[in-house]
Amino acid sequence: MKELKFNKVAAFFSIIIGVAMMGLWLLLYITSNIPELTAEPIRISMHILAEVVTAVMLILGGIGILTGMKWAKEIYLLSMGMLIYTLIQSPGYYMESEDYGFVIMFVIMLALAILMIIRMVPPKKG
Repeated sequence: MKELKFNKVAAFFSIIIGVAMMGLWLLLYITSNIPELTAEPIRISMHILAEVVTAVMLILGGIGILTGMKWAKEIYLLSMGMLIYTLIQSPGYYMESEDYGFVIMFVIMLALAILMIIRMVPPKKG
């Protein structure tokens, strides 16, 4: 029962983060708030692509866990690894612009993502 409750929390965390990532990039694009599209279009396009793929995987993993799919745990763990990379890499942009609120948010999300992985992979018995 306790594991089932945690799995729901982990799944919702994954889905919420995935939807938020896609929503943020969509909002930034719609409001023309991605100056790198002009200055460094290839680099930022690949960065956005990586984050969109991460977001899609997070959503798929979360939905898979909620619906009890056999492949869900593997996709979930892969997507969380992708998220951890993003949460380590992305704060640099905000550090350079001295927007420490976002940096703190990324650090908190990183800690939560690591906790989710640790809880999702129970220690081996024996």
